[in-house]
Amino acid sequence: MPIIVNIDVMLARRKMSSGELAEKVGITPANLSILKCGKAKAIRLSTMESICKALDCQPGDILEYRPE
Repeated sequence: MPIIVNIDVMLARRKMSSGELAEKVGITPANLSILKCGKAKAIRLSTMESICKALDCQPGDILEYRPE
């Protein structure tokens, strides 16, 4: 898939665990895992907003497009 999800990179930069992020965002750790590995088909803008707020970043820091 040409859309790359860089949540792991941002978590490492912020020294935050996946569980902590899931709790702050209000989603299950399982759903966060689906997002992190790029298997999600969609993401709600409200969820993206919560992730950006929790990680103090922009959506472009999390999502990246790489043509195949």
